[in-house]
Amino acid sequence: MSAPLRLDPDILEAAASAAAWPFEEARKLVARLEKKPKSEVLFETGYGPSGLPHIGTFGEVARTSMVRHAFRVLTNDAVPTRLIAFSDDMDGLRKVPDNVPNREMLRDALNLPLTKVPDPFGTHESFGAHNNAELRRFLDAFGFDYEFRSATECYRSGVFDDTLRLVLERYDAVMAIMLPSLRAERSASYSPFLPIHPVTGHVMQVAIDEVRPSAGTIVWRDPATNEVYETPVTGGHVKLQWKPDWAMRWVALGVDYEMAGKDLIDSVKLSGQIARALGAEPPEGFNYELFLDEKGQKISKSKGNGLTIDEWLTYATPESLALFMYNKPREAKRLFFDVIPRHVDEYDNFLGRFAGQEAKHRLGNPVWHLHAGAPPAVETIDEAGTTLSFGMLLNLVAVANAEDEAVLWGFIRRYAPNVGPETHPRLAGLVTRALAYYRDFVRPQKQYRAPTEEEATALRDLSETLKEHEGSADPEALQAVVYEVGRRHFPDLSGKAKSPDGRPGVSKTWFASIYNVLFGEAQGPRFGSFIALYGVAGTRALIEKALSGALVAEHAAFLDSRKAAAE
Repeated sequence: MSAPLRLDPDILEAAASAAAWPFEEARKLVARLEKKPKSEVLFETGYGPSGLPHIGTFGEVARTSMVRHAFRVLTNDAVPTRLIAFSDDMDGLRKVPDNVPNREMLRDALNLPLTKVPDPFGTHESFGAHNNAELRRFLDAFGFDYEFRSATECYRSGVFDDTLRLVLERYDAVMAIMLPSLRAERSASYSPFLPIHPVTGHVMQVAIDEVRPSAGTIVWRDPATNEVYETPVTGGHVKLQWKPDWAMRWVALGVDYEMAGKDLIDSVKLSGQIARALGAEPPEGFNYELFLDEKGQKISKSKGNGLTIDEWLTYATPESLALFMYNKPREAKRLFFDVIPRHVDEYDNFLGRFAGQEAKHRLGNPVWHLHAGAPPAVETIDEAGTTLSFGMLLNLVAVANAEDEAVLWGFIRRYAPNVGPETHPRLAGLVTRALAYYRDFVRPQKQYRAPTEEEATALRDLSETLKEHEGSADPEALQAVVYEVGRRHFPDLSGKAKSPDGRPGVSKTWFASIYNVLFGEAQGPRFGSFIALYGVAGTRALIEKALSGALVAEHAAFLDSRKAAAE
């Protein structure tokens, strides 16, 4: 049971009209309870442990938790709620995943329930147990409030027995729903019940010769031996096909809310019809869009073509991952390494705005939903409230050619002497991740170029003008220098860009030139802030390296060495 909420009256009032999607979903549950009151509301997420859990699996738990919290706020926490993370680990292993070791071990275990398949990693009693543990490890680390349920345990312990007997009693009604959705050859042998073979232990996909509701059994024939078996539908002796299984689970557990991917729209519809045939109302929910890899293909657990949870957290914060899940759940999004830096900095921007927002705007701020209404304080490095963005750290790593965290902290402490890993743990995490992300993804993709004659003249002017500001760590004053030099060499002739003082602005070409020539990228940090952090002397030395051609030559040598190592 989750801890009681302590809600501000302004938040309660604003929640009534909040437009954020978790509130839209929560209102469905409020309406559901008005029609049919319950003593508690049950949320569920599902996981098929035939492959390692990926970010999409985590996303379903994160998003459902956001809806759950919004519901608690809408109802002023008057109705108890629970969230079940359900693992369909009694399903038979139908194919060997591509991204696991000891694949031969799994080939010999095809068709066994996942909790009977040996663990190719050698750490747990079964492949299903290993994957379940991986899922729970991350959910626990992230602090989700949930209860884990295993299909194997529910089937074997009798939790599902009453509902399984009900499916048997209404066998014809279930078949009438399922058969029109199947191809002719499939419908000829289809049955909602998959008996567990008493000899081989396999999950059998066979036609049912006879159903015996009064005995609670099914009669079927082994196609290999032609031997006939009568199997109880209770006690873990059968497994349901997954659409009837989904419906049976909703009914048996009393699930009120479960979301699913857009690819399961038809499945949700069929399972809902089966739930009604069993005398229950299917849960509320919505269909979210799928995650795609960098090639635009659907992410698959068995293919391993998407980011893993651990990969994201190697390069970015947990909060940035949660923000990725919150943003536009009904739109397809590509989930690959390039999205990481933007989401880290977007999270920080949202967090920075939160404290100064009114209640109604706070409920539209993603960080309110990511942190269940209690976002942390912003971690600043000076009295002015300065923060260091992930993008800034990446560029600092780049120009400092840093491989060691101590080098990066040296630059940070020059700007803010009292800042360190002990005082600023979030920044420490960003430093570690920035080094890793730069090493693995940024540096190989950089494209330095020599400055044009016009750019070289402007950069020399910038270096000479900065000389007068040696020792300054004032980002605004240094940014003014950058603007003044840009105005001299790259004025905005369109009249669209204006400086705060009303004078003509600076063409975007000036900043594009700085990023291209000095950073080898199309965009970069606010340059005045960068100079304050990197130092005026360091920035002037960087400009000199660009003018001399050293930056282009160093990067070419790096790419040559990388190519040689690959060969």
